[in-house]
Amino acid sequence: MRHVSLAVTVLSLVLFTGSTHAADWLQFRGPGGLATGTDKNLPTEWSSTKNIDWKTELPGGGTSSPIILGKRLYITCYSGYGLDRDNPGDQTTLMRHVVCVDRASGKIVWQKPFTPAPGAESKYQGNGAHHGYSTSTPTTDGERLYVFFGKSGVYCLNLDDGSEIWQASVGTKTTGWGSSNSPILFKDLLIINASIESSSIVALDSKTGKEVWNIGGIRGARNTPTLVDVPDGQPELVVCVAKKILAFDPTNGKELWSCEGIPDKSYVCPSVIAHEGIVYAIGGRQNTAIAVKAGGRGDVTETHKLWETAKGSNVSSPVYHDGHIYWLHDSRGVVYCLNATTGEVVYEERLSPRPGRHYSSVMVADGKIYAASQHGGAFVIAAQPEFKLIAHNVFKDDEARTNAGPVPHNGQLLLRSDKFLYCIGKKAE
Repeated sequence: MRHVSLAVTVLSLVLFTGSTHAADWLQFRGPGGLATGTDKNLPTEWSSTKNIDWKTELPGGGTSSPIILGKRLYITCYSGYGLDRDNPGDQTTLMRHVVCVDRASGKIVWQKPFTPAPGAESKYQGNGAHHGYSTSTPTTDGERLYVFFGKSGVYCLNLDDGSEIWQASVGTKTTGWGSSNSPILFKDLLIINASIESSSIVALDSKTGKEVWNIGGIRGARNTPTLVDVPDGQPELVVCVAKKILAFDPTNGKELWSCEGIPDKSYVCPSVIAHEGIVYAIGGRQNTAIAVKAGGRGDVTETHKLWETAKGSNVSSPVYHDGHIYWLHDSRGVVYCLNATTGEVVYEERLSPRPGRHYSSVMVADGKIYAASQHGGAFVIAAQPEFKLIAHNVFKDDEARTNAGPVPHNGQLLLRSDKFLYCIGKKAE
């Protein structure tokens, strides 16, 4: 049973008004968590020697994406344990790192190591834990940097030097898959989906780290919640749990509506997306896609569910573009395009060459969809209701896993592997 506990009675509702660059990418999947960029003239072809502005060796691996704030970008890594699948090493040597990089040159400005608390991590269990030690993408309000390291806690850091401002715990549990979800900001709240750590979603005061509200009973939600703008209504915090889509009031954590969701009894990985008040969810090992109209109250399965289609992806999240929903299946190498109004499958096309396993989110910008597979290179696909593969790009001298989504910024792409952070495209002016 879900419950909501209020830790404070008064909550500031003043929106952050600090100045940020128009193209800044401040959280997992960028503005609104929609993985939609506004940049034009983005690169379509690259290699180890072609169209690379700079590349920076990172202190360790990770599946988090970089965020960009003005002249700097921030990313997390892990080292010391679990990087080699055949020889994971000694768990006591595991370290996390937060790295600040100069956007123009790629030079590391500062890096801060984090030693996990004793017994705070799941043991290496193949591909699962292989992505769980540094999965959460950081976020920032332009004044502070927020990082989530699962059972080891949530950290608020100084943007200039990485010094710690506060630290908070949101739960002490873990699984063989490790942690997965990224923090998001709503006004003065830092919201953490701690489904793995405590079966809850927790809102912390972004300035102090103190708990403001807590939603219990959140199980099987391996996805980052999405803030949905409702026409003529209040914003809603939407998340997928096993078998249900749930919406909450982000100011106080109270449940607004629920809908029968992805029919997986264990977990849902892809984050939902939204467009003009319609929520789109995919996921489940049985592969399902669902559209629900936001703004309802109570059980809205009969009144607000618009369509359901037997297509989906177990891990990778979708994007919306020009009336269509796109995604790449995590293991089949199939690109899907669905009509966003009807749920009709417009096309499903298998990529060639086969990409292998694909866990990262796709991104859409400049009329193109960018998808980075773990070991099969990055694919550029036309964002149109007729399948067209524009390019397939491979770093032949970097065989490390790529499990993070590409980020568009100032006409370039930022893409990380377990070894390097790349800036792709012509040098920014």
